[in-house]
Amino acid sequence: MNRTGRSQLALGVILLLLGGWFLLNQVNPAFRNFFEPYTEWPVNLLLIGAGILVIGLATGSPGLAVPAAIVAGIGGIFYYQEKFSDSSSWSYMWTLIPGFVGVGTILQGLLGENTAHNLKRGLNLMVVSAVLFLFFAAFLGGWNILGEFGPAVLLILLGLWVLGSGLYKTFRKREG
Repeated sequence: MNRTGRSQLALGVILLLLGGWFLLNQVNPAFRNFFEPYTEWPVNLLLIGAGILVIGLATGSPGLAVPAAIVAGIGGIFYYQEKFSDSSSWSYMWTLIPGFVGVGTILQGLLGENTAHNLKRGLNLMVVSAVLFLFFAAFLGGWNILGEFGPAVLLILLGLWVLGSGLYKTFRKREG
C-alpha cells in the first residue's frame, strides 16, 4: 500500500474511532464519567497534540510532529494558566510558541525527515524562544531572574549567539 493509501486508511480508522467515542459518550453515562477528566479544558489540547503525533507516526508523516508540538505546547500554557490562575502570563508566554515549533522540528528530524537540518533548525528556534521568553517575562511578567540588568544581559547573550552562529557558518564554508 502506498503512502496515500496508508494515510487514508489511518484517517478512516481514526474517524471511525472518534465517531464511536462520541456515540458512546452520548449513550453511556459511565463511559462519559470515566473519560471526563481527560476531556476537560485544557487537558484535551494536550491529548489532541498527542493524537496528531500518533496520526503522523501511523501514516508515516513526520511533518505532523510540528503541529502536534504546537497544539500540545499551547495546551501546556493554558494548563499552567488555569492551574495557577495566572492568565496575565500570556503577555510573555506566547514567546514559547516558536520553541514548540522547534521541539516539533527536532521530533521531525529524529523521525527521519532531513535529520541534520531539522535538528539544527529546531535547536535554533528553541534558543531564540527561550531568550525571548526570559526577556519578555523579565519586562512584562515582573520576573527578577537575572536582577535589574536581566533584559540587557539576555539581549547581549542573544547577540553573541547570533554573531557566533554567523561566524561559525562563515568559517565552515571557507573550510568546505
